[in-house]
Amino acid sequence: MQEKQPFLELYRTMMLIRLCEERLAKSHSRGLVHGACHTYVGQEAIATGVSAHLRLEDVVFSTHRGHGHALAKGLDPRQLIAELYGRETGCSRGRGGSMHLFAPEVGLMGTSGIVGPCILQAAGAGYSFKLLKTDRVAVAFFGDGAVNNGAFHEGLNMAGIWKLPVLFVCENNQFATEVPFACSAGNPRVAHRGAAYGMPGIELDGNDVLAVHTAAGEAVARARNGEGPTLLECITYRTRPHSEGMGDFTYRTREDVEQWKTRCPILKLKRHALETGWASIEALDTLEREVAAVVELAHEFGEQSDWPNPATATHHVYASH
Repeated sequence: MQEKQPFLELYRTMMLIRLCEERLAKSHSRGLVHGACHTYVGQEAIATGVSAHLRLEDVVFSTHRGHGHALAKGLDPRQLIAELYGRETGCSRGRGGSMHLFAPEVGLMGTSGIVGPCILQAAGAGYSFKLLKTDRVAVAFFGDGAVNNGAFHEGLNMAGIWKLPVLFVCENNQFATEVPFACSAGNPRVAHRGAAYGMPGIELDGNDVLAVHTAAGEAVARARNGEGPTLLECITYRTRPHSEGMGDFTYRTREDVEQWKTRCPILKLKRHALETGWASIEALDTLEREVAAVVELAHEFGEQSDWPNPATATHHVYASH
């Protein structure tokens, strides 16, 4: 990946995710965000690197920490922020909130606060694509807390047996809420589990968007070519609390968080860009200002949007046919 434009798109997407999340964290403290708010700060390289290879018709299934996946897949930041503010203009018409984003028009097939179902859903989508004889791909994003769930075994086993076009992406941020993964897994090397299901298992620096981009590109190509699924384990770290407003230093130290901030995926790519001449500091500064303006306009859009009409409370509950 040597061209400047793809590099700048990766940087733009990561900046969009970061600035949206920082705005949402501020909005949560103001009471604009209703319910829980799990930000993706520190993990931006994973959604960005993977989604860069996906087409509009490819599908993504995500988790409670799904804002970054939604934006990387193409959700308009106005629809994201409005949804978290509970407004009618949100992607789920204000009914889903932070943990239940749904935008099938861009291939975002839903996020969920339940641990693990996205793995099975992606396997099901991959099975459908195989039956339909298309080259579409399904992606499941999930945390390390999901890999000891039965859904992980069942989903990967089925995908391995039938060589389904699925990419399983474990975002190993090392904690399931407050439980260290090393204390909950007999084998904490998630990528090693791929062999048990007949698929490649690849361990990556999840804070290196270029490494994620390369590995995801190969995995998506395998899936499109009928060669079956891949398991990616992206080692990363969330540098904000599990959920906004929660305590953060009863299970990890400030020093650990600060140390991981020095490995920020955005700073890592920025340094690489400047060192290699892929971009100038002026170009990156301009891009950052443009993204900041987009996010601020999205915030204003969300805050000024109407609340859902109470008369529509029973809409979108049951299929009309």
